[in-house]
Amino acid sequence: MNVKFNNRDPVYVQVVRYFKEQIAKGFFEPGQEIPSRRELAHRLKINPNTAQRAYKEMEEQGLIFTEGNLPSRITKDEGVLKKVRKELIMEAVETFVHSVRTINVPLEEVLYIVKEYYEKADYVRGNTRD
Repeated sequence: MNVKFNNRDPVYVQVVRYFKEQIAKGFFEPGQEIPSRRELAHRLKINPNTAQRAYKEMEEQGLIFTEGNLPSRITKDEGVLKKVRKELIMEAVETFVHSVRTINVPLEEVLYIVKEYYEKADYVRGNTRD
């Protein structure tokens, strides 16, 4: 686990975001067991109470579930998983759109440039699209 903490946001919020990103990228599979709270705190070198708060937040959001004394797991709820992905995409789009609007780029030009770059990035990474 490689989390780079910033000084702006509470650490537990950054831990939750890390888990969301890993879920969206497919690094955490639905139903996958995740580290215990203590293990996470040790790995990330954070206070165990902070890890506990992050897990509590993730449980409240439905990202993880814990049954009895068993280890916590990533949700299997497809609706929650789709919501996480959409949330991350919307954050990125909002930031991008705000930046582009400040320099008054017409929408058609933005869409053309984004499509061109997106396809070029796929080609560079060796991905092909059907």
